[in-house]
Order: sequence, then C-alpha cells, then structure tokens
Amino acid sequence: MDNIFRRKMSGLLKTLLSVSLVLVCLLMIQRFNRMDKDDEVVTTMRHTSWLCGSECVLSKEKQFTKSLRANDSSAMFREESDAQQRVNVSNAPPATWDVRVMNCSEDTAVKTQDWFQSLDSRFHQFVLHRQCRYFPMLINHPEKCRDGDVRLLIVVKSVIEQHDRREAVRKTWGREHTLVGKNTKTLFLLAKPSNDKDAKNLQKLIEYEDRIYGDILQWDFMDTFFNLTLKEVNFLKWFDIYCSNVEFIFKGDDDVFVNTNNLLELIDFRAGEKDVSNLFIGDTISKASPIRNRQSKYYIPKELYNKPYPPYVGGGGFLMSGQVARRLFGASNNLELFPIDDVFLGVCLEKLQLSPEKHSGFKTFGITRRRSIRMNSEPCFFKGLIVVHKLSPEELLNMWTVLQNEELVCARRVLV
Repeated sequence: MDNIFRRKMSGLLKTLLSVSLVLVCLLMIQRFNRMDKDDEVVTTMRHTSWLCGSECVLSKEKQFTKSLRANDSSAMFREESDAQQRVNVSNAPPATWDVRVMNCSEDTAVKTQDWFQSLDSRFHQFVLHRQCRYFPMLINHPEKCRDGDVRLLIVVKSVIEQHDRREAVRKTWGREHTLVGKNTKTLFLLAKPSNDKDAKNLQKLIEYEDRIYGDILQWDFMDTFFNLTLKEVNFLKWFDIYCSNVEFIFKGDDDVFVNTNNLLELIDFRAGEKDVSNLFIGDTISKASPIRNRQSKYYIPKELYNKPYPPYVGGGGFLMSGQVARRLFGASNNLELFPIDDVFLGVCLEKLQLSPEKHSGFKTFGITRRRSIRMNSEPCFFKGLIVVHKLSPEELLNMWTVLQNEELVCARRVLV
C-alpha cells in the first residue's frame, strides 16, 4: 500500500514539476520578447535622433517609459533611470562630428518674396542655401587637444592653394610648442576648392600635406568669401566637441604676423588679473555701417542688412577665451548666417550681451593704412605689437628672423 502511495505521489510530483518548468519557460520567452521590443524601441530612438535631434529622443522616451509601466511595473524604476541617462546624453555635445551626409537643397519659398527678387544676384546662392549650416568633414583631427594641457589653440583660416602661407606660419608664429607644461597647438581651417579649379589634384595635395603635419581641418563646402562664415560656425561646433577644455583661442588669417611672445604675455597678464570668462580682444571696429558700394568686396545690400553693425573685430586676428567660444557656438545656432564672418561674430557677441575689447597691439589693417610707409616694415614696431596684417610669406619669414635676433635693440617697446 505504501509503495502504491509513493508511486502515485512520485508521479504527481513529476507532473507538477513538468508543468512548473513549462510555465517558467513560457514566462522567460515572454520576458525575452518584451526585452527585444524594448531594444527595438531604443534602436529606433537612436536612429531617429540623428534625424530630428533631442526633442525626438524625449518624445520616444516618454512612449518607451509608458509602455514599460503597462508591461512591467517591477522594472519601471530601472528603465526610467536608463531613460534619464539617455536624456542627459542627448543634451550634451556629441562625442564625435555627427554630420555624415549633407543634403542642402534650395529654400524655394524665398524666391517668391519681393525682397529676394530685387536682391543683387551675387547673393542669391548664399540666401537660397543659408539654412545649410553644418557639413561633413573631409579631414579631422579629434586627437588635437587630447595630448596634455592645451592653453592656447592657434586657428588659422586658409585655402588649399595657399600652401606657401601655411608653411611660413608653421615655421614662425604657428609653430607648436610646450612652455612650462602648457601646450600651444595649431590648426588650419579649409574647405573644398572651387569647381573651376583642378579640384581632384588639389585635394590629393592637401591630404598629403596633412599626412605630413597633421594640422588641417577640412569641411565639404566650397572655399569662397561668403562661406567664411561657414568656417566660423563649423569650427565653433568642432571646438565644442573636441577642444572645449582649451583655455584660449587665437584665430587669424594666414597672411598676418603674430608676435607670440607678446600674445602669451597678454594671456598671462589677463589670466592673472581678471576673470577671463568674457575675454574677446582684437582690433575692434565700432559704429560701422554696411558698405553700399557695389564694387566693394564687402558690399552688403539693404535687403540683407539695413542697420548699423554692432561692434566687431577685424578677422585678421583676435584672442578669445575658450568659455566665450563655447557661448558663441550656442548663440550662432539661433542666428541667420551673414556673408561677412567678422560681422557675424559681432552679431553673436551682441546676442550674448558682450562687447569686444579694443587693444592697440592688434593691427589688422596694418601699422598704417598706407602700405608704402616705412613704418609697416620696421622691425621695432613689430617687436612691440601682437598682430599685424598683412604680410607675404617672404615678408613674414624675414620679419620673424629679424625679431629672433637678440642683438636687435629698439628705443621703445609698446606695453601689452
């Protein structure tokens, strides 16, 4: 009797165990299916965020969290925490340059407006594509600011054909160096050559040049005068991603002379005396108005800008703190692009309620306006200044060599 009872109990236990295992398997399969769906949602959110930004991510995350609440209340806290982490990441700068493809079509709605139809034709392409702001990178150096403590980043606007100017800058004021544990790094900003030039061979040459020096950033848009503003905003975005911890930025043209000793002295003086969070120094131009002379390179029609310019600095060379550069990036995102890059930065500063500081050591129009005056080639004037525009590569190399001569004696030195 006992044996029969034991056999029945054993059979019953086996049946219960089998049923339990089946139920557990069904629950696990259901759980895995739900996790797969959750992963699909996350993947969809990531792909969609590339198209529509952080607002799209936030919307998708709300749906994602709501779905989790309905399906699994025990996992709610963990998933909400994950969603919050993703929100924080979406608000932060991207870890890499996130513009891979550029589909920049014309803003056809503008064509029907009366002001556009009366606009000078040379500005048509600029206005029709003004909404196109960030472009893919052809050459990038994300590692530029990783190597130690970068105090000064020298950023030089150039074009592919001006190889001789870049060489002169590298041998003189753009030479990278380390002083008392602080690094000075140099970058040249370039775009693509115009279509009417030997673009393919020029591109190969610039790629070869970059393999030698590793100091070129290049974007996928045409290198034209009106596109200098694109260089400005693309660099600000690049800086915000890769070099946001840099203390100071000197930004200038490839045909200027920079006395780096005086520049570093100015940085040390300002850093030791004042808060540099609003530092923006150069050859400030105030109370200027748009030039209406159609023959001028800087001609601006009234349809584009019909009021006095805010204070701005000559783009030949200026100094700003890294903090200001990051704030300029934020301000530039909310402003229409303007065809003159110097003025555009002035408009950005105005939006930030900042005024550029004028400094007598920055001479972006030359020591005197008349190039023939001997003062423009006198070494002792250069010795006391910070930036002088403009010099040919030969003039720059010669002036640099003269100023390195310790036997050069000048009666008076301009204080910075």
